[in-house]
Amino acid sequence: MDFDWTDEDRAFRERVRDFLARELPADWAEMSRHGPGSKEQTAFSLEFCPKLAAAGLLVPHWPAEWGGSARPAWEHFILGEEMWAAGEPRGAQYMNVNWIGPTLMRFGTDEQKRRYIPPMAAGKAIWCQGFSEPNAGSDLGSLRTRADRDGDDYVINGQKIWTSYAGLAEHCFLLARTGQGNGKAGIAIFLVPMATPGIDVRSIPSLIGHGDIHETFFTDVRVPASARLGQKGEAWSIINYSLANERVGIARYELADRVLGRMVDELTQRGLFDDPVVRMRAGSAAAACDAARILVHRTVDKRSRGEVLGAEASIARVAVADAETVVTDFALDFLPDAFSGPGDLAVQTHHERAIVTGIASGSIEIQLGIIAQRWLGLPREMR
Repeated sequence: MDFDWTDEDRAFRERVRDFLARELPADWAEMSRHGPGSKEQTAFSLEFCPKLAAAGLLVPHWPAEWGGSARPAWEHFILGEEMWAAGEPRGAQYMNVNWIGPTLMRFGTDEQKRRYIPPMAAGKAIWCQGFSEPNAGSDLGSLRTRADRDGDDYVINGQKIWTSYAGLAEHCFLLARTGQGNGKAGIAIFLVPMATPGIDVRSIPSLIGHGDIHETFFTDVRVPASARLGQKGEAWSIINYSLANERVGIARYELADRVLGRMVDELTQRGLFDDPVVRMRAGSAAAACDAARILVHRTVDKRSRGEVLGAEASIARVAVADAETVVTDFALDFLPDAFSGPGDLAVQTHHERAIVTGIASGSIEIQLGIIAQRWLGLPREMR
């Protein structure tokens, strides 16, 4: 089996790298430490992404009618690898590219597509994701935020937590319950302008970025019925489609691999890489990054063939989390001074991003449960 890139793929990667070399400012390493949801990086993304769009590098894999060039799915992932390894200069807009835009193209009404997709393709739209709640994290079937029908509107009440990028977002991809009882059947999706009266966003201070995560409260938030995405009973299939794209949409393994290489170079310069234990651990970390990359590429291959993604996305997600963990452990064990004083910005940035890997896009425990049931065929309860 040949895992090598084609000449066309390599040329595309070089094109992306050349663009980054031209457009990223000299202080980008420091700016990117703030996180994709920070004021600094959000403001930069609103300048950077329109340039990326003008160069045909923001959504090359999207259909031409929605601002893309119908390029292969592989180019989407090459783009993602280079962007994430560079510190994600697209800011929160990577979500538009990876899953919000494609979800709207597939399930949105004509009106929703015309309203929301062009600003995404132009690099001028910031969205947030209203999924998790205090009592419903990765178990979305237990969410309690309600959307009750009132004439031609829905009235939304409830609370979301860990809402990525909500502080500066213009719209929210929101999950709420319209039916009675618990479970998946009563859930619906709403496309909600964040300026709607009744929405209160509160930032949650954290180590993983300035302005990345929030609590979001909805009090008698009134939206038109046209804000609902999909037909009655269709929400769960839309959510699964979105999550399958989200779980492998961030090329975390690429940053991990490059940071690992950076640490190996530093240890070599210090004369510390001759230690067989250090070399063994570095090899194990490199193998974990390669395994994550190959498993993610497997999902890309399925998508490029038009096949539906199943548990493969969860398997890749677990492998990516493992890769980030072993690279972080390597840094802590053999290059601890990278974390103290001025240290090494690249190592520190990777460490902060890796903190959330086991939680973001569905916790690893949930992913392992999906793998057990859908891949291994194990029962829900072991007796």
